[in-house]
Amino acid sequence: MPVPVPRQRAIPAVESGQAQAARAVGGPLKEEAHRDPTTVNGAGAALTLLLIEDDPAGSPIVPDLLDPAGKPIRVRTARNLTEAERLLTDDVHCILLDLALPAPGGSGTDDELAVLKHVLRLAPRHAVLALTASGDAERGTEAVRVGAQDYLFRDELDGRLLSRAIRYAVERKRSDTAERRLAEGKLRAQENRRLERGLLPTPLLEGSALRFAARYRPGRSRALLGGDFYDAVRTPDGTVHAMIGDVCGHGPDEAALGVELRIAWRALTLAGLCGDELLNTLQQVLEHERSDEEIFATLCTVDIAPDGRRAGLCLAGHPAPLIARPGRPARLLPYDNNGPALGLLPGARWPRMQVELGSEWSLMLYTDGLIEGRVGVGGDRLGQDGMVEMIRRQLSEGLRGEDLLRAAVSEVRDLNGGELTDDVAVVLLDRTA
Repeated sequence: MPVPVPRQRAIPAVESGQAQAARAVGGPLKEEAHRDPTTVNGAGAALTLLLIEDDPAGSPIVPDLLDPAGKPIRVRTARNLTEAERLLTDDVHCILLDLALPAPGGSGTDDELAVLKHVLRLAPRHAVLALTASGDAERGTEAVRVGAQDYLFRDELDGRLLSRAIRYAVERKRSDTAERRLAEGKLRAQENRRLERGLLPTPLLEGSALRFAARYRPGRSRALLGGDFYDAVRTPDGTVHAMIGDVCGHGPDEAALGVELRIAWRALTLAGLCGDELLNTLQQVLEHERSDEEIFATLCTVDIAPDGRRAGLCLAGHPAPLIARPGRPARLLPYDNNGPALGLLPGARWPRMQVELGSEWSLMLYTDGLIEGRVGVGGDRLGQDGMVEMIRRQLSEGLRGEDLLRAAVSEVRDLNGGELTDDVAVVLLDRTA
């Protein structure tokens, strides 16, 4: 049977952390600003236990408490919660709480675990052991259900048992914390994926005879959305408008800006703007929304006439689309009047070029991620000429629509020798006779 020993001497302010405590009584602890209290720093660091119990005559703590390395476990004692809060510094790893303590605030309550709940609120990241009367397993079990790592019987306590319980409680709390953070990270990732998926466009082409296909691959690891953006809408007069763009950079800020520009483009297009007027307004949006004055965006817009035989083309620092027609080799559309990227030159102009399409055609819009991948061991880039040759060959093999885009992106990735570091977006519009 364990022999009670006198209460440990009062701990000096420097050791106990009272000299560092600048908290008001009842104020919140600064958990998030400091390290995890369940982590022991370095091989020479010892575990520290905070005992909270109100027996002034003595305690069941025996002096031979040892940590896993055989070093003595430091013990601090507090007679009440106010004193405990002053001693509850970041170098405390575990709390041993007497459940017989009166409820906080001195108010009467029928909740036998009110004191434990109060401690758990004060120290949500610390391991907690509940100390209860011998044989009161029901109360101890309820304490674990509420949030304690384990419970111990006062009359059955000895140094060896308590040392082991402290070590287990600290490890269990560390494991619980890691599991909680992992679960939170998964939920956050799922929410981000749902958000990003919802931000990808749904083309508004109802009533159009054109077929639409798109392929999108962000350069950011484990992301669904990058700085590239695209969209397509049909206005009431039967004109089909399509665009593709690229915000410089690959982070979440660039992705957010790309979404803002896409939504602005759709709203302005449905409001009747096109060509130079639309791009000038988009530049104003970019200038107001970008986080840095050096951020710019390239853009390609096409507006296809209701009869599908001709289109207007505007380029803002963006590579020209590719057109493929039966009996003719695929080629790039003219890009002599390519204007500057959005956000580079105040008061810039973007001429609208008229392009003849014909009765049957495929028009491919793309971002530079498709042409800037490496080719072979020499480090040369695919470039627009290499892309045109690749698309010509794939068309000759009978690939069309989604299959053509999937094959193009896959081949560019294979030529690069692995994942592409830049975002890739490709849009394909087809008109059959």
